[in-house]
Amino acid sequence: MTPRTPAPRSRRERPAKPALTYEGIVATAVRLMETEGLQRVTMRRLAQELDTGPASLYVYVANTAELHAAILEELLGAVDLSPAAGEGDWRERLARLLGSYTHVLFAHPSLAHSALVTRPSGPNYLALVEAVLSLLHKGRVPDGQAAWGVDVLLQVATANAAEHSTRDRTAGAEAEYHSLVAALREASPDTHPRIAALGGDLTSGTPEQRLAWIFRMVINGTVTTPRPTR
Repeated sequence: MTPRTPAPRSRRERPAKPALTYEGIVATAVRLMETEGLQRVTMRRLAQELDTGPASLYVYVANTAELHAAILEELLGAVDLSPAAGEGDWRERLARLLGSYTHVLFAHPSLAHSALVTRPSGPNYLALVEAVLSLLHKGRVPDGQAAWGVDVLLQVATANAAEHSTRDRTAGAEAEYHSLVAALREASPDTHPRIAALGGDLTSGTPEQRLAWIFRMVINGTVTTPRPTR
């Protein structure tokens, strides 16, 4: 007996797909990044995940770069901005805030490198910038220096996260680090007197200690370095 070929289902019988929304697109993109990595979050892959065509997505997101910026904007909601309204030395509070931003990027290594060129402009990013500026204002940093300083402070935090995320993903990174430490400690005082004098101190301290010091150094530079007048 010849098996019957199933009759094609009418479109009307299929369950309706959820309507596309900007929020839904971004949420799906974040989920894809967490499971497959940022390099896989393309307009084509996202359209496949949402069971639609890439052209449908362009109504909401212009291109892949804008999509990655939207992912970063979404994740910036996890940054702890409470130091801006807290108590204590404003420099230490600003360092904690920047540390929280850095750790959000640490938690998403593939995004950290992209964040160097990605420019979000949503409410979470604006809240971060406002919090940094608020703390600089509390420290009586001149407005001009604060306006330029906020960009530098966030760049330093982003670059630090991107550098460490790249190192962590590189095969043999730990062996390379140990080789560097050995080379610095064994440098001859005859040919490299300053390296020999500092020795192990060049690589001393925990990553947390060094990150906090970097932030304090850049914050102090923002306070003391006037903008050029012309």
